[in-house]
Amino acid sequence: MANTDATTLDDGPALLIPGMGEEGETLVVKQATGQQSDSDEVKFGTSRADRPTSYNLADFPVLTGEEEDWRFTPLHRLAGLHLPDGDDALLTGAAPKVTVTEVDGVTIETVGRDDKRLGSFMIPDDRTSAAAWASFSQATVITVADNLEIDTPITVSVEGNSMDPAAQHIYVAVGANTHVNLVINQTGKAIVSQNIEFAIGEGANVNVTSVQAWDDETVHIGSQQASLGKDSTFKHVVITYGGSLVRLTPITRFAGEGATTNMYGLYFADAGQHLEHRIFIDHSTDNCTSDALYKGALQGQGARTVWVGDVLIQGNTSGTDSYEKNENLLLTEGAQADSIPNLEIETGIIDSGGHASSVGRFDEQQLFYLMARGIPEPVARKLIVRGFLNEIIQKIGIEEVEKAVTEVMEEEIAGLEL
Repeated sequence: MANTDATTLDDGPALLIPGMGEEGETLVVKQATGQQSDSDEVKFGTSRADRPTSYNLADFPVLTGEEEDWRFTPLHRLAGLHLPDGDDALLTGAAPKVTVTEVDGVTIETVGRDDKRLGSFMIPDDRTSAAAWASFSQATVITVADNLEIDTPITVSVEGNSMDPAAQHIYVAVGANTHVNLVINQTGKAIVSQNIEFAIGEGANVNVTSVQAWDDETVHIGSQQASLGKDSTFKHVVITYGGSLVRLTPITRFAGEGATTNMYGLYFADAGQHLEHRIFIDHSTDNCTSDALYKGALQGQGARTVWVGDVLIQGNTSGTDSYEKNENLLLTEGAQADSIPNLEIETGIIDSGGHASSVGRFDEQQLFYLMARGIPEPVARKLIVRGFLNEIIQKIGIEEVEKAVTEVMEEEIAGLEL
């Protein structure tokens, strides 16, 4: 695939950007890529830091589709999750059932919306997340104690069984110096707007994998927000291949110095699917590191993916190291991918920062290399797809999840007509 954009700033431990003083000045780097997109223009002049946040649904206007954050999303396919206003804004359907495996050191609770832990750091930043906040009546709270090394993954099964618009809230708190793996499996049928919070304690090492394996008719809008304590490590892996329309917003905020986040994602869109991922990494604290890599494959008429990567390096920080990359492989005609990496730097001194984005078809050099060794072209193409996907699968770090995702991807690859 041709690399459509690659911006890197990594010339030393303390890089001073030309034209910027140590006190900082806003620098915004944006790039849009896509195939036959009808809206490739990126609107300048707005900062991710200035986005309004509120628990009050009335503070967010009803969506029209003209908003920058919603111009790629087909509102007519949201099954009404974006339309309610006033008292009608409550999403009153049955939320997907949540089941959590019991593990020593882990407490599982069902609490009312007045529980003070909920929303302690997560504030809705768009109308759908605000509607979800306003609508849920009970939440699942998962608390992992301090100073634990938990080998068994905690599995959170989210199973939908209703097509009435619903809201859901899940809160996960991991104690200081605890190492834990958590897997969120989302299955069944649903129309749901969902908020998930991850409160990561100081020195904790947390690995979260969220798998969207919904039934074909599901509509899922979700925000997954993490707050990282000092010297913590948070890996967040998104795997999305189910659902009619899925729009996820993974967000990481640094609440303490020396924290690290790795945000990875893999999506595979078939004919008619709309899979959209919008990550946000907010560097508001010194000496923090972030790395983001999302990869997508698309096949079939009307297969559509959107990836937006927002990285904000605030003006009061130093010692930031950040990189984001998105790659998309178009397997057939009729598929479309949009990829927009946004790097916003408000300070003149960082360790490194960069982004890259690509949308393309098969690499002819790779094909030639394989075919020159006697591999038939259809087989060679499938090998390339397999290698492309495996880079993310291998980052999951949980053997049983890697195996399950590999099996699904192998089914997708086997059905390709290349």
